[in-house]
Amino acid sequence: MRRAPISTRADESALAPPSSREKRALLTAGIRSLVVLRERGELTSTDVETVARTVGVHKRTIWRRLEKAQNTGTADLAPRSRYTVTDEVRIKLAYYRGNIKRVHQEMLDEAEDPEQEPSLSTLHRAVKLDLAPGDLAGLRSGIPASRALDPHLKRPPTCRNEEWEGDHKQAPVLVWADGRLVKPWITWFCDCHTGVTMGWAVTPHYPHRGSILAALRSCILTDDIHGPAGGLPRRIRIDRGKDFLSRAVTQAMGSFGVHVEVLPPYTPHLKGSIENLNRAATSMFFSTLPRYTKTQKLDTKRRAGEKDPALTFENFVDLFAQWVRTRNTEHRMAGRGNLTPLDSWNSDTTPLREPPLEDLHVFLMEGERSTRVIHGHGIRWQGRDYVGAWMTGRTGTQVNVRYQPHHPRAIEVFHAQTHQHLGTAHLADEASEEEIRAVYQARDDRVRRIRRDLAEAQRRRRRRFQPATQPGPARLAGTMTRKQATAELAPTRTTRPKDDGVPAGYMPRRVIPGARWAIPAPPASTPKDTA
Repeated sequence: MRRAPISTRADESALAPPSSREKRALLTAGIRSLVVLRERGELTSTDVETVARTVGVHKRTIWRRLEKAQNTGTADLAPRSRYTVTDEVRIKLAYYRGNIKRVHQEMLDEAEDPEQEPSLSTLHRAVKLDLAPGDLAGLRSGIPASRALDPHLKRPPTCRNEEWEGDHKQAPVLVWADGRLVKPWITWFCDCHTGVTMGWAVTPHYPHRGSILAALRSCILTDDIHGPAGGLPRRIRIDRGKDFLSRAVTQAMGSFGVHVEVLPPYTPHLKGSIENLNRAATSMFFSTLPRYTKTQKLDTKRRAGEKDPALTFENFVDLFAQWVRTRNTEHRMAGRGNLTPLDSWNSDTTPLREPPLEDLHVFLMEGERSTRVIHGHGIRWQGRDYVGAWMTGRTGTQVNVRYQPHHPRAIEVFHAQTHQHLGTAHLADEASEEEIRAVYQARDDRVRRIRRDLAEAQRRRRRRFQPATQPGPARLAGTMTRKQATAELAPTRTTRPKDDGVPAGYMPRRVIPGARWAIPAPPASTPKDTA
């Protein structure tokens, strides 16, 4: 006995009867075609029966719709009258942050005849039909929530090094750096066409322009450590961070002919490549590390793994470098032909624009505008002395100094007239790591003590009030009697008489009759004064 074939889910959906909305659309299209046949004089009852059987209605319904279409001049049905959302309802939705039930209650309270107002289900249906999900999200949560429901178009494909995007990303992981737990920051750039992570720099504190210059240097270099992807881009898209817009960064990129495109504020969708990289790093790498700050909650305060030992900063940087290398060489992207980012980079034959190495020393560092002079102790810069072996025989030479921000251990020195790179100068009297750590520890101790004193003073200054159950003025907690207040203020009062500036035991020489005070009498005139 032959079994009937098992129908798949797709076959069931294909054979399913049309919905009422689909049936109305099919019926309208059928009536429109029959009207055309009637105008040509080619309409037959067979055509009417065919349309009725296809749509699933009786043929008398088709004839009635044909007569109605002939009388009205259109095959479309008149829209049903229903309640629509007005501007006032939109304002109320914004006022109550999208709470439709509260808006309905407000409409009933303001109406003279509540029976004429729509029901709650009708209002829900009208909001669903008249307001787009983006509009309702904007009235409920604001413009960013509304933009999240907008479609974002993809940029047309380009070539490698045509467009880069850069950003800062704070890793949601606690790592151990210099005796404290910190969440490191990552500054990195990616190529929009191939998806390659061009370069990065990790700092255990908030990033600065030095982090950007170090990351750009690692992006441009094509040596064994930073390559093979590298070279100069045509343009870079960044946000409006002050460190990205600093003079050092704009000067470095402008010197190489790189156009820096500054995006409007609060538009992360305009740099979707780097934002996608940020999300991928969080879900694929940061979430797998110990002391991840967004693990599952055990209760309202505790999280899973919050007592695990933290990684050191060195181990974190090593693991992050391995993840970036693995993503560039092994992660296959379905949107780019199932190729890895490095395969996509190597398949592109666009020539690279690589600057000379000495230019990187010049433009990826910040420069001092004033000139310096090499003296017997080296170069004096920012209150420190810098020396180098190449300074022998160059005492009195005027030079320019370029440096990497927040890295004062070494500077690059250039001749003031010829702009020739003379060499690197290192800090002459550099303190040891133990001495620097001791200074930081002393500063932290002082800050903790001041913070503790301020907290205690604030606690004593704080005034507590009684809880209120009815409208009324605020009343201080801890009510006391007048006797208690007088006893508490007694130690602060002194019994010394008020100092009026008159020495004790002073006897006035002249008393004014009828007055309550005395004034000193004028001194007697001497013979010299009389003369």
